[in-house]
Amino acid sequence: MSPLNSSQISHFPSEERISSEGSLRMPFKVHTVRFSIVLAPLFAVAMLPAFGADNGYNGGQPTNPKDLKGKKIVLADVPKLIGIGYFAATTKGEAEAAAELTKNGLPTEVTTDAPTEAAIQKQIEYIDNDISKGVDGILFASNDPTAISPVLRKALKAGIHVIGYDAESEPNAREWFIQQATPDGIAKALVDSMVAEVGKEADIGIVTSSLTAPNQNAWIAEIKKYISAQGLKLNIVTILPSEEDQQKAFQATGEILKANPSVKGIIGLSSVAFPGAADAITHANLIGKIAVTGLSTPNQMKPFVKSGCVKSVVLWNPVDLGYAAIYAMRAVVDGKLKPGDTELEAGKLGKLKLINGSQFLLGPPFIFNKDNIDQFDF
Repeated sequence: MSPLNSSQISHFPSEERISSEGSLRMPFKVHTVRFSIVLAPLFAVAMLPAFGADNGYNGGQPTNPKDLKGKKIVLADVPKLIGIGYFAATTKGEAEAAAELTKNGLPTEVTTDAPTEAAIQKQIEYIDNDISKGVDGILFASNDPTAISPVLRKALKAGIHVIGYDAESEPNAREWFIQQATPDGIAKALVDSMVAEVGKEADIGIVTSSLTAPNQNAWIAEIKKYISAQGLKLNIVTILPSEEDQQKAFQATGEILKANPSVKGIIGLSSVAFPGAADAITHANLIGKIAVTGLSTPNQMKPFVKSGCVKSVVLWNPVDLGYAAIYAMRAVVDGKLKPGDTELEAGKLGKLKLINGSQFLLGPPFIFNKDNIDQFDF
């Protein structure tokens, strides 16, 4: 199977969507696409809840940026970390968009470089170095929304355009943010998937990345809200961290089951936590007895879906996410995206809609299952 086409998830028929919502440091330039998938800790959705689009703008603005309309731009992409499948996918999308724009007469070059671990101080250092190099734009996926914001404001002050994707900063530290799915949409998908297996009344556990991760905490808050709003009797007995370590997720799942024998389901809130939990269920010979669902990439979860351990995998298309971020950057540079706008023209993805003052929504979550998971390769 060839790598996922960038439009495959974004344009799935509505009945397949959820209603309502290589550890190498590899530069990617306009005509270079090197895509390596390895096991990945999860990416983060912005911690801010999304409502309808409003008329205000809450992003920041660069100070005296260069006039680069229609000219070549050099961009630096600094994700949470490199060497994992998820950010290899966003980088692939960025490279595709840059090559497409260049072919259409808008020269765009993007290089991805970041730490090999999800360490905010190291991420800040990479961004600081890119500021010193005088790049035209910086794209980022934040390890910490508060800690990253001062260096992003420094970039804006230096006249550098700043676009976020996957994991937020403080809004005024960047111009726009590409939100891959809303926290409430993710919560609904996860809870609905769990209810389909365990029913409306059951004890469940959650394995998260860390107890301070803003994105996972936002999802957990929305999960609790949705359970309450739907009148469900799902009791979250405990929430344990895995610290972006699959073996720790395996151990945490075992601890939950040992301490809480009444548990009927586990939710894994990262692409490391989810396969770690599924592996623990498999090794304990509890397939069909303990439900496990969560967020991860198709390639990681295929063995567990095929074994019957996992019935549903919740995600979005990270290739599309990187692709959209480049289109947002190019639109800002060319003066086609300005404060107050409510749509973003994003190439093959069509028009992305504003969900608040400065966040554009990629789309609702998607469910991978035994009937469709073999269609995807990322």
